[in-house]
Amino acid sequence: MPHYNVLVADPIAEKGIEELQMDPSITVDINLGENNKGLKESELIALAPGYDAMVVRSGVKITGAVIEASGGRLKAIGRAGVGVDNIDIPAATKHGAVVMNTPGGNTISTAEHAFTLMMSLARHIPQAHQYVNEGRFKEGRKACQGVELYNKTLAILGMGRIGSEFARRAIAFGMRVVAYDPYLSESKAKLLRVELCDDIDSAVSQADFITLHMPKTKETTHMIDRARIAKMKKGVRIINCARGGLIDETALLEGLESGQVGGAALDVFEVEPPPETFGLLKRQDVVLTPHLGASTEEAQENVGIEIAVAIRDMLLTGSVANAVNMPNIDSQTMARIGGHLRLAEVLGRIASQLAPRQPDVFRIEYTGHVASLDTTLITRASLKGYLDVVSGPGSANYLNAPSLAEGRGMRVTETRPAGPAEFTDLIEVVVGSGKESVSVAGTFFGSQPRIVKLRGRYVEAAPEGCLLLLENEDAPGMVGAVGVMLGEHRINIASMSLSRNNAGGRALSVLNLDSTPDDALLAKLEQIDGITEAKALSL
Repeated sequence: MPHYNVLVADPIAEKGIEELQMDPSITVDINLGENNKGLKESELIALAPGYDAMVVRSGVKITGAVIEASGGRLKAIGRAGVGVDNIDIPAATKHGAVVMNTPGGNTISTAEHAFTLMMSLARHIPQAHQYVNEGRFKEGRKACQGVELYNKTLAILGMGRIGSEFARRAIAFGMRVVAYDPYLSESKAKLLRVELCDDIDSAVSQADFITLHMPKTKETTHMIDRARIAKMKKGVRIINCARGGLIDETALLEGLESGQVGGAALDVFEVEPPPETFGLLKRQDVVLTPHLGASTEEAQENVGIEIAVAIRDMLLTGSVANAVNMPNIDSQTMARIGGHLRLAEVLGRIASQLAPRQPDVFRIEYTGHVASLDTTLITRASLKGYLDVVSGPGSANYLNAPSLAEGRGMRVTETRPAGPAEFTDLIEVVVGSGKESVSVAGTFFGSQPRIVKLRGRYVEAAPEGCLLLLENEDAPGMVGAVGVMLGEHRINIASMSLSRNNAGGRALSVLNLDSTPDDALLAKLEQIDGITEAKALSL
């Protein structure tokens, strides 16, 4: 009978450890590093060859070097929590390690902590406590006059699970709730009793309180910056219990010093722990907590048990739950539809980057041979790809993707159009709202996946790396101008496909690039005469 070794490298609930130890064929080692400060990469590399699975939270990083050092022995990596940014998922996939997390296990805990921070900020609870402790009772009564939440306007940026729970609590306190989430439908917003805003500025400009519940991505990093703070109400109070880096901390400090921002409550920081020189330390208008969003007995027990059961079942029976890099299927099914799963996930990622705001329809069409298969997992793969961009990596998996989409007010459907098929196999994803929608389709040339339709036009592109999408006039010299500019920025074109509606009309160009152009280069491309849009799609 095989024996398995599991390394627990971050603290998890004792009941989680007990779940792992229930089977005698599993040995559990708890190693939290020197002084319980976490194992370093070099230490993990040395330990990796001896373990079949590792369990971490957010403190320890499982890098590609650690995964490679296991020599293929590492079969599973469990994250007791949602975010998986401390795990090299591509490396894990390459070396055959399943990455599993516990989405939803700390939703209530984080929502309650964020709400507690808002309450503490409104009534100066930490500062009032300090006044009493220091024997300055009367002085504290005068200095700590707060504000009520009742009849105040709250802006929630990000209406996923945590943002939605926060909204319910705020409404119960008599707050008016406005929200910004480009992926939340109007119908779902009405059910949640929140007013949906078209952009961030329109939400924050009317708010007395602002709370952030978005993943950290290229688009959301420093979403609260100097320019946006200037558009807010004077005296606004800001809460961040999501990810460090969503707020430009230097701009926040300037806003507090000028009085534009009336207070801030932070549980997460760009650098954790914040250095002694951190400008927000010891300010009387700031409440700081040490990343406690998921730190409740219930949340830690929930995620500890959940990840332990997932790891144990994967090692002993091969069953997979809450995986972020593979579906929950057996090996025979994977061999038959594995290529379709990967293609569908990429199509979902592309659709999410092109979709209109607040879509309420997600339709996936199957034609040809694939239409005769059980496409349940393929549809879920496309949803996972879509939600990985929308909600952040690790939030969606093959189990929870449909419910997450439904939670955003999206109606998910599968169709199999009648009539002759254009391709032997074709998967098309359509995402939209009302009359506005976007579509992307893919097929296989032999065993090689290809994107063959985009925005209703025929193209041919490999679904890998970075795609540069250009909408332009069909005019001589256009391709040359683009090539010259990319060359000046040392970006190589791997392949190119051009589709036009008619000679001299509108053209859609899709380029596979070896590296990703930055925003400044995309802006320069749009300045070329005849180009109306330049967009980089991350796959």
